[in-house]
Amino acid sequence: MFFKTVLYFLFAISSLSASTLSYLKDIHPILEKRCAVCHSCYNAPCQLKMEAFEGIDRGGSKKAVYMATRLRAQDPTRLFMDANTTEQWRSKDFFSVTNDSNQSILQGMLDLKKLHPDSKGSYFAEAEDITCVNNKEELESYKRKHPNWGMPYGFPPLKKNEYETMTRWLAQGAKGPSQKEQLSLITPSLSASKNIRKWEVFLNQQDPKHQVTARYLYEHFFLAHIRFGTSSGREFFELVRSSTPSGEPISVISTVRPYDDPKSEYVYYRFRKIHATITHKTHMVVLLDDERLERYNELFIAPKWVETPHLLSFDPIISANPLIAYAQIPAESRYKFLLDHSQYIVDTFIRGPVCKGQLALNVIEDHFWVMFMDPKYDLGVKYPEFYREQQENLSIPNEAGSDMKVWNIYTNKYINRYEEYYAAKTALYDKYYPKGLPLESIWRGERSVDAPLLTVYRHFDSASVHRGVKGEYPKTAWVMDYAQFERTYYALAAGFDVFGNIAHQTNIRRFMDSIREDGELNFIHYLPRNVRYSLISSWYLSDTIDPKYFERFQGKFDTSFEYTSGDPKRELIEKVVEQYILPSTNIAFDTLNYFRAHDEHPKMPTVFKTKADYMQGFRALTAPGTGFIRKVNEFGVDVVYIRIRNTPIGDRFVSMVINRWHNSVNTIFKESSQLDPSKDTIDFFAESVASYPNYFIDVDFSQLPDLFDLLQNYDGSELYKAKLNKYGVNRTNEHFWEVFDAFQKNFNKSEPIESGLYDLNRYYNKATEEESLVTRLMELRNSL
Repeated sequence: MFFKTVLYFLFAISSLSASTLSYLKDIHPILEKRCAVCHSCYNAPCQLKMEAFEGIDRGGSKKAVYMATRLRAQDPTRLFMDANTTEQWRSKDFFSVTNDSNQSILQGMLDLKKLHPDSKGSYFAEAEDITCVNNKEELESYKRKHPNWGMPYGFPPLKKNEYETMTRWLAQGAKGPSQKEQLSLITPSLSASKNIRKWEVFLNQQDPKHQVTARYLYEHFFLAHIRFGTSSGREFFELVRSSTPSGEPISVISTVRPYDDPKSEYVYYRFRKIHATITHKTHMVVLLDDERLERYNELFIAPKWVETPHLLSFDPIISANPLIAYAQIPAESRYKFLLDHSQYIVDTFIRGPVCKGQLALNVIEDHFWVMFMDPKYDLGVKYPEFYREQQENLSIPNEAGSDMKVWNIYTNKYINRYEEYYAAKTALYDKYYPKGLPLESIWRGERSVDAPLLTVYRHFDSASVHRGVKGEYPKTAWVMDYAQFERTYYALAAGFDVFGNIAHQTNIRRFMDSIREDGELNFIHYLPRNVRYSLISSWYLSDTIDPKYFERFQGKFDTSFEYTSGDPKRELIEKVVEQYILPSTNIAFDTLNYFRAHDEHPKMPTVFKTKADYMQGFRALTAPGTGFIRKVNEFGVDVVYIRIRNTPIGDRFVSMVINRWHNSVNTIFKESSQLDPSKDTIDFFAESVASYPNYFIDVDFSQLPDLFDLLQNYDGSELYKAKLNKYGVNRTNEHFWEVFDAFQKNFNKSEPIESGLYDLNRYYNKATEEESLVTRLMELRNSL
């Protein structure tokens, strides 16, 4: 009997090893949960993107996408866009990571991790000098130099069964989906197909009015993940230009920018199904349904246009400037379109093509609110001839393309033009609103899907956008008008090239200073003249603002309504929210993080018995300069996810967002010199915030008071370091993947449409010695 059992076991093992693995069922789930979490955005290490088989088959490249010193623009290498076959990617210097006569690079990296599961030192997945090996010799050298840099990079190894499955798949030739499976991945559902036919008919009508409208919609939706109103589940599409009409296979016309010349005799707008893993960083959702189609007809097709409808030029000087390029469409229609999609549009330039966002994001504050001017009061919308008069001043750096002359790296041409435009705009408002704009000129929204007020959080080198007024009383606020809104989108989304040279990217960054100031000045114009200069000076403490220079932009008008408090900024914000926005949208202040003018931060309770006690504990931690945020200022920890296990209503998940105080955001360099940790604050949310978690905390409900003590009083002592190691989940913690999976599962459940895979590239980089010891013990246990 014993020998029969042994023989049966050996036969089962032999059959298992011989069976062909399915990529979709066996391999993709592992790659998605353990590899795509770092290998998915533009700047995936070595450009190895693992959210779909096409990315794995494409392989890696030694060419860095983000290079601060690039003198010439680089050819784009966007997956699913800039090449279609393995051979085409090889011609672009991509190398295989799965095929080798002896050992594939991917197998070698997995073996290295298995042999050395310890993680030591620091791990920067986005380091510009990260080693990208492309052959056996380089792989062996890599192993000798970096024995602790196996994959997953700086995280615990795969489980034994995951490793063995990956090894078998690689040994079997690393095959992808079958032809039948691939067809099922890219084929829309029946309900989606019906909607696609309807929308492609609308977008591909040949009269100039429809053609110009379609081009305008495409240029704004090329980054969108589109879902159709009658589609079920998580089925998303992207809008592309194709050389083939509806009913035929899509042949994508690939250009660097959506407004570049397609250089094709025929251009059709088509919807292509997204079959790769949805990652949150790039997941910006737009709903298209019958109501939306009716709205676009109402905005673009039904009205009489300013000019006889005619097709547009692809001259970059024209097409990069949407206020001029689309002058034939009523400005009110264009602005209302942006307002209908306000959160999506802001998302595109906050979360869009800038995966490594420090270049673009150190121009904004860590936390601010964005409001919009009502179209009825926007003088550029009411008098579009103003835009024609200001055509040159409305130009943006993108008109020079991705290869702007290097000697123009610090050109002031576009900044000076922006200043001339803003001064002219101020004079225009002086003329028509000599007593100042009324409060009703701040847009309150017209439709249920509108987001008339948004919150932006910057998380050092990433950022997030949220509907409504989130968090504490902000240091700054913006009011965006149509021209600012549209040009910001074209500067940072439609016209920004991540593969562009240093002059292109630097001038976009410097142009963003003007965009930020535009929004801030628009907001300040609603305040009494006698407080404007002092307020804006408080936002730029390290800069000297010339009063005469400021006078040119603040206008002669005062406010059209009276203020009754000593804090007009707060009074304005609270009036706008409570009297104008709340009644029509249900957007209200955040009851946990927002404090009224005379509210004081409560003291930390000494006893925790009720829900109110715990809420008070969280509120006490939002006071400026608490111990934890003051001490970890330099560690790149800006977003912390907390799991509280075993509460009376089950496990709860909390986002802890740290707001860094900047004395000024008006400089590209030496950002650290502008920080003041004593003024840093924390906001807490019972929802997921951001795409890049920086740290996980895992705590039992009974331990929550001890966690409060850690966050409030952390001083770097051994006692508090021990507490941090107890509750914090270091990247080498043996339970790291279990904790990550819990956060991801909760996100997917709570946000079934908006959720996507978190990105771990910016997880706290240091592997602690305590956790390395745990890893060694785990290794010993596994060997036994």
